[in-house]
Amino acid sequence: MERTRKSAKFYLALVIFALVGQVAWTVENMYLNVFIYKMFHASAQQISLMVSASAVTATVTTILIGALSDKIGKRKVFICGGYIAWGISILGFALVREDLVHRTFFSAVSYNAAAISLCITLTIVLDCMMTFFGSAANDAAFNAWLTDSTDETNRGAIEGINSMMPLVSILVVFGGFMGLNQDLQESWTIIFTVIGAVVVSLGIAGFFLIKETAVRTEENANYFANIFYGFRPSVIRSNVPLYGTLVALALYNISIQIFMPYLILYYTESLGMDNYVLIFAPAILLAAIFTGFYGKMFDRKGFQTAIIPTLTLLALGYVGLYFFRGTVLVFLSSLVMMCGFLSTGAMLGAQIRAYTPEKKAGMFQGLRIVGQVLIPGVVGPAIGAAILSNADTIVNSDGTTSFIPNENIFLGALVALIVTFLALIPLFKLLKKEK
Repeated sequence: MERTRKSAKFYLALVIFALVGQVAWTVENMYLNVFIYKMFHASAQQISLMVSASAVTATVTTILIGALSDKIGKRKVFICGGYIAWGISILGFALVREDLVHRTFFSAVSYNAAAISLCITLTIVLDCMMTFFGSAANDAAFNAWLTDSTDETNRGAIEGINSMMPLVSILVVFGGFMGLNQDLQESWTIIFTVIGAVVVSLGIAGFFLIKETAVRTEENANYFANIFYGFRPSVIRSNVPLYGTLVALALYNISIQIFMPYLILYYTESLGMDNYVLIFAPAILLAAIFTGFYGKMFDRKGFQTAIIPTLTLLALGYVGLYFFRGTVLVFLSSLVMMCGFLSTGAMLGAQIRAYTPEKKAGMFQGLRIVGQVLIPGVVGPAIGAAILSNADTIVNSDGTTSFIPNENIFLGALVALIVTFLALIPLFKLLKKEK
């Protein structure tokens, strides 16, 4: 079958909206963890709570807005309007400052501890607000638009590009701001202001870049029925391969979320790599290039052939990061881990898009987020926090303590990945029978 070609404008919209969206998610998923750790000495349990609250918000939002975009039959207004609101919410983090909160809510110097606690609470609440706008724009509308815009001849390659962006965004964010001292509040004000302004600007530009896809049908007219469509037993029975892939996606992302919230802290605090960006950046770049090319294997060979090597790479990366401490070996292990991380996500994402019923992409984005964000976002960080419950601690200059992430998070991630592979076996049998 001849490959369906997409326009240059489509690829431009895909790259910049996926990249900037993932830049914003990097702030939410990784930078906020570093922010409340550095500024307010948050514990592993508080970081886990923030990730879990955000995961619940993302799931509910995606289910509601995904179904609404199907009913209205438009994606563009949700993407562009959502990005604008998303950027404004990121700007709000610049106001979460201990000195500002202390002056606003407390008068006595002795209330410093309460001010810090309130800053952590405000960060979590604002994170949920940011997640609401981001999930409406990116998880629900943009991903539905991407599903609408692809077919079986180009889905793997396009998903490969889309799946490159999470780690490319880390490269952009951490590389772009590597010169800033993250122990200073002023640095975080710059970070949140710049990223927030970029996201707002892209939302405005999207009205001119994105080509609307017509998705409305009479079957999509009942909004409340659409919300629960993907949870109907009859729908599940009719789409068993899709739901089997969603289960695998959830298990895979649990593996990722066990270590990902603590990865940067592991590099900097446990390994003492203050120049970790110089190690991290090349690994991310090479992994992104690898995933971009590897996505074409899905189109040529299919899911079963493509997924096994990527799971193997991810497992090998975990093993290396668990055992190695030297700079060169940590770099190589990180490279292998990131190649497996990105390409596995791309294969699972492409398979989900392939099995998503036509004209119902919005309805199923909520289910995708259940597997990609909700279950992993609650279970993964909780496992990570439990693993780190007895981690070593250090005493900060103000007398507070901070935990030191250790290599056991990668061992936990490896166990979860083995469970993922076992869950794929019945799916492979089902797909073989269907074929």
